[in-house]
Amino acid sequence: MRGAVCPQTLDAAIPLPHLLFARSPPPRRRRTPTPAPAPAPAGMGLSQEEQKRIAAHRAVEQVESGMVVGLGTGSTAAHALDRLGELLRRGALRDVVGIPTSLKTAAHAAAVGIPLSDLDSHPRVDLSIDGADEVDPSLNLVKGRGGSLLREKMIEAASDRFVVIVDDSKLVPRLGASALAVPVEVVPFCHNYTLTQLKTLLNQQPHFSGAKLRTAADGAPFLTDNSNYIIDLYFEDGITGDLNAISDGILRLTGVVEHGMFLGIATEVIVANKDGSVLVLNK
Repeated sequence: MRGAVCPQTLDAAIPLPHLLFARSPPPRRRRTPTPAPAPAPAGMGLSQEEQKRIAAHRAVEQVESGMVVGLGTGSTAAHALDRLGELLRRGALRDVVGIPTSLKTAAHAAAVGIPLSDLDSHPRVDLSIDGADEVDPSLNLVKGRGGSLLREKMIEAASDRFVVIVDDSKLVPRLGASALAVPVEVVPFCHNYTLTQLKTLLNQQPHFSGAKLRTAADGAPFLTDNSNYIIDLYFEDGITGDLNAISDGILRLTGVVEHGMFLGIATEVIVANKDGSVLVLNK
């Protein structure tokens, strides 16, 4: 179990020993830092999209030339892709290799000029940047409501650092407390059997409210990039109890591929607030 979470402003962030690389980073060209956002007018706040952009740009400031970078999936991570591509085109960064967490991210990254590879060629990832659907006080996450949880978890678990970028609406007292889905990726074969097994397991949870197969707009089962299905779990007031034990129970069910609880993986969370301020949470 990682240590306590310590909130702090970004400018006061103190590097921790586990963030120091054994190898020296290559020299980098000077680049212009992301300007601090102007304070929101009294009685008004930034839009959620503006908050996402602020968090993403702050995270990209941690990318160094020569790094292997895990590229997240989703609307917040998209801002990081755009910023990283811009810095590469300007020459402020060079020799960066991106490892995409989805086919959509791979297409976006290629379009903005980010060179791509995979974990087979780069099993060590220096830094991953991705969004999250929920963040609890211990920096555990729910991810994968966009359907990319398996590839996201593979790449982000292989990273020396995993920086999560969110707006303040994603902070929750416990995982599942938003009452939105906690996804589980399953093989298509006998998926109704797997759905029943998940319900039986989670009926022991006091706030478990149900599980259902995710469907696409045409009513057919939603397909992940790995051609698997997603079963969405719902909780009325979040998941209580030992998250690691619940995780292990889900993963022991035959037919389950992976779930969207990212436990103990994030090393830093950058939170953009409606007033334009930024909070950094470190393990």
